[in-house]
Amino acid sequence: MKPTAWKPDDPRRTPVTLRCQYLEQGYSDRSLAIMVRDGTLARPRRGAYVAGDVWRDVDEVGRHSIRARAVLAQARTEVALSHVSGLLEYDAPIWGLGLDDVHLTRADGRIGRPEAGVRQHRGALEEGDVVERNGVPVTSPTRLALEVTTMTDVEAGLCVVNDLLHRGLTTESALAERYQRMSQWPNSLTTDMVLRLADPLIESIGETRAFHLLFRHSLPMPVPQYEVKEANGRVLGRVDFAWPELGVFLEFDGRVKYEKLLKPGQRPSDVVIAEKRREDRIRRATGWRCVRITWSDLEHPARTIEMIRQALFPAGAAA
Repeated sequence: MKPTAWKPDDPRRTPVTLRCQYLEQGYSDRSLAIMVRDGTLARPRRGAYVAGDVWRDVDEVGRHSIRARAVLAQARTEVALSHVSGLLEYDAPIWGLGLDDVHLTRADGRIGRPEAGVRQHRGALEEGDVVERNGVPVTSPTRLALEVTTMTDVEAGLCVVNDLLHRGLTTESALAERYQRMSQWPNSLTTDMVLRLADPLIESIGETRAFHLLFRHSLPMPVPQYEVKEANGRVLGRVDFAWPELGVFLEFDGRVKYEKLLKPGQRPSDVVIAEKRREDRIRRATGWRCVRITWSDLEHPARTIEMIRQALFPAGAAA
């Protein structure tokens, strides 16, 4: 699947003009300060300016991308957006990741001087590690997936890697090959665990977090995106996770999931009703038990795990 780039009029592409460029055009620091004060301009970082109305209209993610472009414009050496800053160029999930700092990887392998709001990395760049994306240099999806695992925990890293795998922006073999060539990268034990758990069939952050919850609490690991079939082979439906040998399936209910299933002219309630009917058909045909969890359930892991355990092992739970 070819990743879709931002549209030309995407506000995150807004031009960044540096102070020195304005001074060359005849502006003064005083006039720039006045334009910032009246909202004509905004200053995403010291010495860099963008249109004020654009800055006001974008969210935190958009502001980070604009700040990243300002950092690139002010860079004095060859660099590429990387880590969480690079993920935003692919509209990848950033659950559990912070946006306080713009992350760059230097092409010269040197350590840059400390700079407020910027983290410079010096991991060795190989051919193909840097591509152009939305008009700026950014590390490739394969490298990004590995980079992120070195700066966060297994759960957040797995959300990123599963998303990039599911969208076809990288592959399990590409990740394994590049991982083998990683040398002296920090926190590579986290990377190893993420790659062992990663699965391109898992479709969303919610599903990934549910999968990780099961792993962390040592429950049997389910089959993702399982097709439930009748005796004649006709597919009744596909469920998020299933334990066929235990006669249980699990569905993660999230707003994004229902938006994805929404057809022209349908309301969200129509999708919810259709999903409930699908679940009923599967249960009637198979006799399987169904577990449904939501975002709220993920915030109460002990309670949720006990609910799933009781569905998986009802006899044991009753004893």
